[in-house]
Amino acid sequence: MTQSLFDRLGGEAAIAAAVDLFYEKVLADDRINHFFATVDMRSQALKQRAFMTLAFGGPGNYSGKHMRAAHAGLDLTDSHFDAVAEHLGATLAELGVPDAMVNEVLSTVETTRADVLNR
Repeated sequence: MTQSLFDRLGGEAAIAAAVDLFYEKVLADDRINHFFATVDMRSQALKQRAFMTLAFGGPGNYSGKHMRAAHAGLDLTDSHFDAVAEHLGATLAELGVPDAMVNEVLSTVETTRADVLNR
């Protein structure tokens, strides 16, 4: 039986660490931090952990909004999406995730582009 990406990344603790470091990077980036100016970041981090857990094949439920609804009205562009993906890749690399797995994560994230950008 093949392990899920979630398990290969290190499970719940690894996802939590990645999300925390990821949002540090996002909030420091003037290209995208304004999207989070009024967001409850504790709640956002919990939603992101749940989403990533499910997206990477882990256990549990993601009960948040669909990607289209969650990002509707934000006028996001490809450059915004790319900045977020850049920070996720950098976060995983910083945490010592092998390049092949970082690429697998980013490929998974890429599948959400159309929904996030409401195309």
